[in-house]
Amino acid sequence: MNLLYSEIEEELRASVRDLLHDRSPLDAVLARISAGQGYDPALWRALTQIGVTELTQAGGTLREVAVVMEELGYSLAPTPFLGSVLLAGTGERIGTLAVPFSFSGGAATVQETDGRLTGTVTSVADALSAELLVVPVDGGALWQVESGFTVTPRTSLDLTRPLADVVLHDAPGRLVTEDPAALAHILLTGAGLLASEQLGVAQWCLDTTVAYLKERRQFNRPVGSFQALKHRLADLWLEVVGARAAARAAADALASEAADAELLVAVAASHCGTVAVRAAEECVQLHGGIGMTWEHPAHLYLKRAKADQLALGTPGRHRARLAQLVDLPA
Repeated sequence: MNLLYSEIEEELRASVRDLLHDRSPLDAVLARISAGQGYDPALWRALTQIGVTELTQAGGTLREVAVVMEELGYSLAPTPFLGSVLLAGTGERIGTLAVPFSFSGGAATVQETDGRLTGTVTSVADALSAELLVVPVDGGALWQVESGFTVTPRTSLDLTRPLADVVLHDAPGRLVTEDPAALAHILLTGAGLLASEQLGVAQWCLDTTVAYLKERRQFNRPVGSFQALKHRLADLWLEVVGARAAARAAADALASEAADAELLVAVAASHCGTVAVRAAEECVQLHGGIGMTWEHPAHLYLKRAKADQLALGTPGRHRARLAQLVDLPA
């Protein structure tokens, strides 16, 4: 296993970061949120044009997808990449997996009869802009649905990733697979690469806080020169470094289909979510009064970090699964 970024991965990062800086700067994200707008269609088209929505189809691996997830988390880009690319696997078309965003496995709520699907799924991420749905049905099969469903917006903590309720009305579907293990694999992949997004969130919070404390002055000294704040930032830096190792290990294991992939995903999913929330909390606090304002993006990162912490299984669920995998009694 190699946790270092390859030259190709660094070039991919630079391309994605430059595009996001030009097409989705944070002031534009804040403006979209203030206007009550959702995803940016132009940004999605730009991402498809440079090929990042179809990396695995073009010979890339999940390691490269993880790099894209890091940059999307770093920029907080309002795009349905998670649902379309990781969960639905639809590439250029916008789709999502019709499960609650906090879903980590369990019984499906949609019934299938003669190729027609009926049921309701609540709090689905990326559903508002979806052209198609990949729907788990009772029994474990996956069906693709392109019509016969309605979506209703839900109030979401994370304003950059809207949620919606999906109702299927005798919707015509196409069978994708009857293998119940397929859904488990999708959720494992989603949880493992969501850790990379959480890493990106944490890294932005750390970078931005360090830069601010170098500029902010009290008693004619930079605030960042105070020893107590140095210690807080040093502790946070160590946590982010640990999160990077965990996220990279999970991405590499998923890309290589390693035997211990589930274990490494459990480590990353249980650790990175906690680190992202802590980094965002420190970002808000150490920015002082400005960090509490609606005009500063810190609150968006805190909300993304908290929403991601609950997505595809909480850290507690992943730790419980980790305990099972290493045969550690509760």
